[in-house]
Amino acid sequence: MTAKEIAKIAANAIEDKKGIDTKIIEISKISVMADYFVISGGSNPNQVNALVENVEEELSKAGVHAKHIEGHGNANWVLLDYGDVIIHIFNEDDRLFYDLEKIWSDGKDISIEEL
Repeated sequence: MTAKEIAKIAANAIEDKKGIDTKIIEISKISVMADYFVISGGSNPNQVNALVENVEEELSKAGVHAKHIEGHGNANWVLLDYGDVIIHIFNEDDRLFYDLEKIWSDGKDISIEEL
């Protein structure tokens, strides 16, 4: 499965659970770390956990499993590493604080439809 397909499944899974302000940033031309970042937020810990669980479930159905997951217990910032796709799901305060969209502003913002 391609990174683009993984990013699309993840973004759709987030949207299914009403993720807040989901962004997809293509970083393949500016970093060797990954091809895509998918960034979204939840309004409370329960929603953050629901977003994470839905992403894991939908990608698992597609036969893709995370290489590493970090932060799942506290639901402030959960990072799901799928190799060429890294998914960041934040609570609202931490998302504003870390501002990954600004840090990675050299990347290309793309829509789910473009995937």
